[in-house]
Amino acid sequence: MARVYNWQLGREMSYWYPESRPKRQFAAVFDTNKCIACQTCTLACKTTWTSGKGQEYMLWNNVESKPYGSYPLAYDVKVLEMLNSGKWTGKVYEGQTIFESAPAGERVLGWRPEQQDYAYPNCGEDDCAGQVDHGAAMMALPHMSWFFYLARICNHCTYPACLSSCPRGSIYKRPEDGIVLVDQGRCRGYQECVKGCPYKKVFFNPMAGTSEKCIACYPKIEEGIQPQCFVSCIGKIRMAGWISKQQDAKPDNPIDYLVHIKKIALPLFPQYGLEPNVYYIPPIHVPLSFSRQLFGPGADEAVKAYRNAINDPDLAALLCLFGSSEKMMPRWKRVGDDVFGMDDKGATVVKVPRNEPVIVRAAYDKLYQITRTNCP
Repeated sequence: MARVYNWQLGREMSYWYPESRPKRQFAAVFDTNKCIACQTCTLACKTTWTSGKGQEYMLWNNVESKPYGSYPLAYDVKVLEMLNSGKWTGKVYEGQTIFESAPAGERVLGWRPEQQDYAYPNCGEDDCAGQVDHGAAMMALPHMSWFFYLARICNHCTYPACLSSCPRGSIYKRPEDGIVLVDQGRCRGYQECVKGCPYKKVFFNPMAGTSEKCIACYPKIEEGIQPQCFVSCIGKIRMAGWISKQQDAKPDNPIDYLVHIKKIALPLFPQYGLEPNVYYIPPIHVPLSFSRQLFGPGADEAVKAYRNAINDPDLAALLCLFGSSEKMMPRWKRVGDDVFGMDDKGATVVKVPRNEPVIVRAAYDKLYQITRTNCP
Protein backbone atom coordinates (compact mmCIF):
# COMPACT_ATOMS: atom_id res chain seq x y z
CA MET A 1 0.00 0.00 0.00
CA ALA A 2 1.11 3.55 -0.71
CA ARG A 3 1.45 6.28 1.89
CA VAL A 4 -0.64 9.37 1.20
CA TYR A 5 -1.34 12.55 3.15
CA ASN A 6 -4.87 13.10 4.44
CA TRP A 7 -5.17 16.65 5.79
CA GLN A 8 -8.48 15.86 7.47
CA LEU A 9 -6.71 13.30 9.66
CA GLY A 10 -3.63 15.48 10.20
CA ARG A 11 -1.32 12.64 9.18
CA GLU A 12 -0.23 10.25 6.46
CA MET A 13 -2.21 7.06 5.98
CA SER A 14 -2.11 3.88 3.92
CA TYR A 15 -4.05 3.76 0.65
CA TRP A 16 -4.04 1.36 -2.26
CA TYR A 17 -2.87 3.92 -4.82
CA PRO A 18 -0.31 6.76 -4.72
CA GLU A 19 -1.61 10.27 -4.10
CA SER A 20 -2.85 11.75 -7.38
CA ARG A 21 -5.00 14.84 -7.03
CA PRO A 22 -6.99 16.20 -9.99
CA LYS A 23 -6.36 19.57 -11.64
CA ARG A 24 -9.15 20.92 -9.49
CA GLN A 25 -11.46 19.18 -7.06
CA PHE A 26 -15.25 19.49 -7.05
CA ALA A 27 -16.48 20.24 -3.52
CA ALA A 28 -19.57 21.47 -1.72
CA VAL A 29 -20.71 22.94 1.59
CA PHE A 30 -24.08 22.08 3.19
CA ASP A 31 -25.49 24.19 6.02
CA THR A 32 -27.36 21.71 8.23
CA ASN A 33 -28.95 24.55 10.20
CA LYS A 34 -31.05 25.57 7.20
CA CYS A 35 -32.28 22.17 6.06
CA ILE A 36 -36.03 21.59 6.54
CA ALA A 37 -36.08 18.02 5.12
CA CYS A 38 -38.58 18.95 2.42
CA GLN A 39 -36.88 16.31 0.23
CA THR A 40 -37.10 18.56 -2.83
CA CYS A 41 -33.44 17.76 -3.50
CA THR A 42 -34.15 14.04 -3.25
CA LEU A 43 -37.01 14.22 -5.74
CA ALA A 44 -35.08 16.51 -8.09
CA CYS A 45 -32.28 13.96 -8.25
CA LYS A 46 -34.68 11.02 -8.46
CA THR A 47 -36.64 12.39 -11.40
CA THR A 48 -33.48 13.44 -13.20
CA TRP A 49 -31.25 10.37 -12.83
CA THR A 50 -32.87 7.32 -11.19
CA SER A 51 -36.38 6.88 -12.56
CA GLY A 52 -35.58 3.73 -14.54
CA LYS A 53 -36.00 0.02 -13.91
CA GLY A 54 -33.68 -1.34 -11.24
CA GLN A 55 -33.26 2.15 -9.81
CA GLU A 56 -36.42 2.22 -7.72
CA TYR A 57 -34.57 2.03 -4.40
CA MET A 58 -31.70 4.31 -5.43
CA LEU A 59 -31.44 7.67 -3.71
CA TRP A 60 -28.25 9.29 -4.96
CA ASN A 61 -29.35 12.25 -2.85
CA ASN A 62 -31.20 11.65 0.40
CA VAL A 63 -32.00 13.57 3.57
CA GLU A 64 -32.02 11.68 6.86
CA SER A 65 -32.89 12.69 10.40
CA LYS A 66 -30.03 12.29 12.83
CA PRO A 67 -29.60 10.52 15.20
CA TYR A 68 -32.64 8.37 14.35
CA GLY A 69 -32.44 7.87 10.62
CA SER A 70 -30.00 6.47 8.08
CA TYR A 71 -30.22 5.22 4.53
CA PRO A 72 -29.50 2.39 4.12
CA LEU A 73 -30.38 1.28 7.63
CA ALA A 74 -27.55 1.76 10.17
CA TYR A 75 -24.93 2.39 7.48
CA ASP A 76 -22.98 4.70 9.81
CA VAL A 77 -23.36 2.82 13.09
CA LYS A 78 -22.09 -0.44 11.64
CA VAL A 79 -18.92 1.07 10.21
CA LEU A 80 -18.20 2.98 13.42
CA GLU A 81 -18.59 -0.21 15.42
CA MET A 82 -16.22 -2.04 13.08
CA LEU A 83 -13.67 0.76 13.51
CA ASN A 84 -14.24 0.78 17.27
CA SER A 85 -14.92 4.54 16.87
CA GLY A 86 -11.21 5.50 16.77
CA LYS A 87 -9.44 8.19 18.77
CA TRP A 88 -8.44 11.79 18.13
CA THR A 89 -5.49 13.50 19.81
CA GLY A 90 -6.15 17.14 19.17
CA LYS A 91 -6.64 17.44 15.41
CA VAL A 92 -4.72 14.23 14.65
CA TYR A 93 -6.59 10.95 14.21
CA GLU A 94 -4.76 8.17 16.05
CA GLY A 95 -7.16 5.39 15.12
CA GLN A 96 -7.14 3.26 12.00
CA THR A 97 -8.97 4.13 8.79
CA ILE A 98 -11.10 1.63 6.87
CA PHE A 99 -8.08 0.97 4.64
CA GLU A 100 -5.65 0.40 7.51
CA SER A 101 -8.04 -1.87 9.42
CA ALA A 102 -9.12 -4.03 6.47
CA PRO A 103 -8.97 -7.76 7.22
CA ALA A 104 -6.51 -10.01 5.40
CA GLY A 105 -7.47 -10.50 1.79
CA GLU A 106 -9.67 -7.40 1.75
CA ARG A 107 -8.80 -3.94 0.50
CA VAL A 108 -11.36 -2.08 2.60
CA LEU A 109 -13.12 -2.67 5.89
CA GLY A 110 -16.76 -2.70 4.85
CA TRP A 111 -20.11 -4.45 4.70
CA ARG A 112 -22.82 -4.95 2.13
CA PRO A 113 -26.33 -3.92 3.14
CA GLU A 114 -29.17 -6.38 2.85
CA GLN A 115 -32.08 -5.65 0.54
CA GLN A 116 -34.27 -4.96 3.56
CA ASP A 117 -31.90 -2.20 4.72
CA TYR A 118 -33.09 -0.06 1.82
CA ALA A 119 -36.79 -0.71 2.41
CA TYR A 120 -37.88 2.14 4.69
CA PRO A 121 -36.21 5.50 4.01
CA ASN A 122 -37.27 8.21 6.47
CA CYS A 123 -39.89 5.99 8.10
CA GLY A 124 -40.71 7.44 11.56
CA GLU A 125 -37.48 9.41 11.78
CA ASP A 126 -39.13 12.63 12.98
CA ASP A 127 -41.51 10.97 15.43
CA CYS A 128 -40.32 11.98 18.89
CA ALA A 129 -43.75 11.67 20.58
CA GLY A 130 -43.80 10.06 24.01
CA GLN A 131 -40.22 10.85 24.93
CA VAL A 132 -40.74 14.05 26.91
CA ASP A 133 -44.21 13.64 28.40
CA HIS A 134 -43.24 11.67 31.53
CA GLY A 135 -41.97 13.89 34.30
CA ALA A 136 -41.07 16.84 32.05
CA ALA A 137 -42.30 19.95 33.84
CA MET A 138 -41.62 22.22 30.90
CA MET A 139 -40.03 22.34 27.50
CA ALA A 140 -36.76 24.17 26.99
CA LEU A 141 -34.53 24.66 23.99
CA PRO A 142 -32.58 22.74 22.98
CA HIS A 143 -35.32 20.23 23.85
CA MET A 144 -34.61 16.78 25.16
CA SER A 145 -35.75 15.01 22.02
CA TRP A 146 -33.49 16.62 19.45
CA PHE A 147 -32.76 15.75 15.87
CA PHE A 148 -31.45 17.48 12.78
CA TYR A 149 -31.50 16.87 9.06
CA LEU A 150 -28.46 15.59 7.19
CA ALA A 151 -28.56 15.88 3.40
CA ARG A 152 -26.19 13.45 1.67
CA ILE A 153 -24.80 12.92 -1.81
CA CYS A 154 -21.66 11.12 -2.98
CA ASN A 155 -18.67 12.85 -1.40
CA HIS A 156 -16.45 12.43 -4.49
CA CYS A 157 -13.66 11.58 -2.10
CA THR A 158 -9.98 12.24 -2.64
CA TYR A 159 -9.29 8.62 -1.62
CA PRO A 160 -12.47 6.79 -2.67
CA ALA A 161 -13.13 3.43 -1.06
CA CYS A 162 -15.29 2.41 -4.01
CA LEU A 163 -12.39 3.02 -6.39
CA SER A 164 -9.85 1.13 -4.31
CA SER A 165 -12.15 -1.85 -3.73
CA CYS A 166 -13.17 -2.41 -7.37
CA PRO A 167 -11.37 -5.48 -8.80
CA ARG A 168 -12.24 -4.41 -12.34
CA GLY A 169 -10.80 -0.88 -12.19
CA SER A 170 -14.15 0.42 -13.40
CA ILE A 171 -14.33 3.38 -10.98
CA TYR A 172 -12.21 6.45 -11.58
CA LYS A 173 -11.79 10.12 -10.66
CA ARG A 174 -12.00 12.57 -13.53
CA PRO A 175 -8.68 14.45 -13.72
CA GLU A 176 -10.36 17.70 -14.72
CA ASP A 177 -12.71 18.02 -11.73
CA GLY A 178 -12.22 15.09 -9.33
CA ILE A 179 -15.75 13.73 -9.82
CA VAL A 180 -15.91 9.97 -9.16
CA LEU A 181 -17.64 7.94 -11.87
CA VAL A 182 -18.37 4.29 -12.77
CA ASP A 183 -17.35 2.97 -16.18
CA GLN A 184 -20.33 0.68 -16.70
CA GLY A 185 -18.67 -0.88 -19.73
CA ARG A 186 -16.03 -2.37 -17.43
CA CYS A 187 -18.27 -3.08 -14.43
CA ARG A 188 -19.30 -6.72 -13.93
CA GLY A 189 -21.54 -6.21 -10.92
CA TYR A 190 -19.31 -7.71 -8.22
CA GLN A 191 -20.64 -5.06 -5.77
CA GLU A 192 -17.32 -4.67 -3.99
CA CYS A 193 -17.83 -0.90 -4.33
CA VAL A 194 -21.18 -1.17 -2.53
CA LYS A 195 -19.47 -3.07 0.26
CA GLY A 196 -16.47 -0.74 0.40
CA CYS A 197 -18.12 2.70 0.44
CA PRO A 198 -18.75 3.53 4.13
CA TYR A 199 -21.31 6.19 3.14
CA LYS A 200 -23.20 3.61 1.03
CA LYS A 201 -23.52 5.96 -1.92
CA VAL A 202 -22.87 3.33 -4.58
CA PHE A 203 -25.88 1.29 -5.68
CA PHE A 204 -26.30 -1.93 -7.65
CA ASN A 205 -28.79 -2.04 -10.51
CA PRO A 206 -30.08 -5.64 -10.74
CA MET A 207 -31.65 -4.99 -14.14
CA ALA A 208 -28.45 -3.66 -15.72
CA GLY A 209 -26.10 -5.84 -13.64
CA THR A 210 -23.82 -2.87 -12.92
CA SER A 211 -23.19 -0.34 -10.18
CA GLU A 212 -24.43 3.26 -10.37
CA LYS A 213 -23.85 6.37 -8.28
CA CYS A 214 -24.15 10.14 -8.04
CA ILE A 215 -22.27 11.82 -10.89
CA ALA A 216 -22.41 15.34 -9.38
CA CYS A 217 -24.46 16.30 -12.45
CA TYR A 218 -21.18 16.71 -14.32
CA PRO A 219 -22.89 17.76 -17.59
CA LYS A 220 -24.14 20.80 -15.68
CA ILE A 221 -20.79 21.35 -13.95
CA GLU A 222 -19.15 21.48 -17.37
CA GLU A 223 -21.53 24.33 -18.26
CA GLY A 224 -20.77 26.20 -15.04
CA ILE A 225 -24.10 25.27 -13.43
CA GLN A 226 -24.53 23.72 -9.98
CA PRO A 227 -26.00 20.19 -9.66
CA GLN A 228 -29.73 19.58 -9.80
CA CYS A 229 -30.16 18.97 -6.08
CA PHE A 230 -28.34 22.24 -5.34
CA VAL A 231 -30.46 24.51 -7.54
CA SER A 232 -33.68 22.82 -6.37
CA CYS A 233 -32.95 23.30 -2.65
CA ILE A 234 -35.73 25.33 -1.01
CA GLY A 235 -33.78 25.92 2.19
CA LYS A 236 -30.78 27.30 0.26
CA ILE A 237 -28.41 25.13 2.26
CA ARG A 238 -25.95 24.22 -0.52
CA MET A 239 -23.05 25.71 -2.40
CA ALA A 240 -20.95 23.89 -4.99
CA GLY A 241 -17.47 24.92 -6.05
CA TRP A 242 -13.81 23.92 -6.02
CA ILE A 243 -11.55 23.26 -3.09
CA SER A 244 -7.81 23.90 -2.96
CA LYS A 245 -5.17 22.10 -0.97
CA GLN A 246 -5.08 23.28 2.62
CA GLN A 247 -1.80 25.17 2.12
CA ASP A 248 -3.10 26.82 -1.08
CA ALA A 249 -6.41 28.10 0.28
CA LYS A 250 -7.67 31.30 -1.39
CA PRO A 251 -9.75 33.78 0.65
CA ASP A 252 -11.78 34.75 -2.44
CA ASN A 253 -12.78 31.10 -3.04
CA PRO A 254 -16.07 30.48 -1.12
CA ILE A 255 -15.34 26.81 -0.40
CA ASP A 256 -11.76 27.51 0.70
CA TYR A 257 -12.97 30.33 2.93
CA LEU A 258 -15.55 28.18 4.70
CA VAL A 259 -13.44 25.01 4.95
CA HIS A 260 -9.80 26.09 5.29
CA ILE A 261 -9.90 29.69 6.54
CA LYS A 262 -12.94 29.93 8.81
CA LYS A 263 -12.98 26.15 9.41
CA ILE A 264 -16.74 26.35 9.77
CA ALA A 265 -17.51 23.53 7.31
CA LEU A 266 -16.34 20.02 8.20
CA PRO A 267 -16.23 16.60 6.49
CA LEU A 268 -18.62 13.81 7.43
CA PHE A 269 -16.89 10.97 9.29
CA PRO A 270 -13.33 12.06 8.46
CA GLN A 271 -12.07 9.10 10.56
CA TYR A 272 -12.97 6.74 7.71
CA GLY A 273 -9.94 8.13 5.86
CA LEU A 274 -11.50 8.93 2.48
CA GLU A 275 -10.98 12.72 2.65
CA PRO A 276 -14.55 13.43 1.46
CA ASN A 277 -15.15 16.65 -0.48
CA VAL A 278 -18.66 17.44 0.76
CA TYR A 279 -18.50 19.57 3.93
CA TYR A 280 -21.11 20.37 6.56
CA ILE A 281 -21.69 23.32 8.84
CA PRO A 282 -22.62 21.43 12.03
CA PRO A 283 -26.01 22.02 13.69
CA ILE A 284 -25.88 24.46 16.60
CA HIS A 285 -28.56 22.79 18.78
CA VAL A 286 -27.03 19.30 18.96
CA PRO A 287 -24.84 17.91 21.78
CA LEU A 288 -21.24 18.53 20.77
CA SER A 289 -20.24 14.97 21.60
CA PHE A 290 -22.52 13.77 18.80
CA SER A 291 -21.28 16.43 16.37
CA ARG A 292 -17.66 15.44 17.09
CA GLN A 293 -18.47 11.84 16.20
CA LEU A 294 -19.93 12.92 12.86
CA PHE A 295 -17.67 15.82 11.92
CA GLY A 296 -14.48 15.38 13.94
CA PRO A 297 -12.80 17.47 16.64
CA GLY A 298 -13.36 20.77 14.84
CA ALA A 299 -17.11 20.71 15.58
CA ASP A 300 -16.83 22.83 18.75
CA GLU A 301 -15.06 25.73 17.03
CA ALA A 302 -17.25 25.47 13.94
CA VAL A 303 -20.43 25.88 15.99
CA LYS A 304 -18.90 28.79 17.88
CA ALA A 305 -17.90 30.53 14.62
CA TYR A 306 -21.36 29.99 13.11
CA ARG A 307 -23.07 31.43 16.17
CA ASN A 308 -20.79 34.46 15.91
CA ALA A 309 -21.57 35.06 12.22
CA ILE A 310 -23.79 37.98 13.15
CA ASN A 311 -20.63 39.76 14.34
CA ASP A 312 -18.56 38.64 11.35
CA PRO A 313 -19.62 40.68 8.28
CA ASP A 314 -17.65 38.59 5.78
CA LEU A 315 -18.92 35.24 7.02
CA ALA A 316 -22.50 36.50 7.29
CA ALA A 317 -22.28 37.89 3.76
CA LEU A 318 -20.91 34.67 2.29
CA LEU A 319 -23.67 32.61 3.91
CA CYS A 320 -26.15 34.81 2.02
CA LEU A 321 -24.75 33.55 -1.30
CA PHE A 322 -26.03 30.03 -0.66
CA GLY A 323 -28.82 29.27 -3.13
CA SER A 324 -28.66 32.74 -4.70
CA SER A 325 -27.83 31.53 -8.22
CA GLU A 326 -27.84 28.32 -10.23
CA LYS A 327 -24.42 29.27 -11.61
CA MET A 328 -21.15 28.10 -10.05
CA MET A 329 -19.45 30.90 -8.10
CA PRO A 330 -15.78 30.03 -7.65
CA ARG A 331 -14.99 33.56 -6.41
CA TRP A 332 -16.70 36.05 -4.12
CA LYS A 333 -16.25 39.40 -2.38
CA ARG A 334 -18.10 41.69 0.02
CA VAL A 335 -18.49 45.40 -0.63
CA GLY A 336 -20.23 47.13 2.26
CA ASP A 337 -23.54 45.39 2.84
CA ASP A 338 -23.54 43.66 -0.54
CA VAL A 339 -21.96 40.32 -1.42
CA PHE A 340 -20.96 39.35 -4.95
CA GLY A 341 -20.69 35.87 -6.40
CA MET A 342 -18.28 35.81 -9.34
CA ASP A 343 -17.04 33.48 -12.04
CA ASP A 344 -13.43 32.44 -12.66
CA LYS A 345 -12.69 35.68 -14.50
CA GLY A 346 -14.11 37.90 -11.76
CA ALA A 347 -17.32 38.81 -13.59
CA THR A 348 -20.34 39.21 -11.33
CA VAL A 349 -22.75 36.27 -11.40
CA VAL A 350 -25.07 37.53 -8.68
CA LYS A 351 -25.28 40.35 -6.12
CA VAL A 352 -27.29 39.94 -2.92
CA PRO A 353 -27.70 42.12 0.20
CA ARG A 354 -26.26 40.98 3.50
CA ASN A 355 -29.45 42.13 5.22
CA GLU A 356 -32.78 41.60 3.49
CA PRO A 357 -34.96 44.74 3.48
CA VAL A 358 -38.17 44.63 5.52
CA ILE A 359 -41.20 46.20 3.88
CA VAL A 360 -44.42 46.70 5.84
CA ARG A 361 -47.40 47.38 3.61
CA ALA A 362 -50.46 49.33 4.64
CA ALA A 363 -53.22 47.04 5.84
CA TYR A 364 -55.70 48.58 3.40
CA ASP A 365 -54.80 48.76 -0.30
CA LYS A 366 -56.63 51.75 -1.77
CA LEU A 367 -55.85 50.79 -5.37
CA TYR A 368 -57.39 47.32 -5.19
CA GLN A 369 -59.70 48.12 -2.27
CA ILE A 370 -58.74 45.10 -0.25
CA THR A 371 -57.38 44.52 3.25
CA ARG A 372 -54.15 42.54 3.55
CA THR A 373 -52.48 40.87 6.49
CA ASN A 374 -48.73 41.38 6.74
CA CYS A 375 -46.81 38.14 7.17
CA PRO A 376 -43.48 38.14 9.01
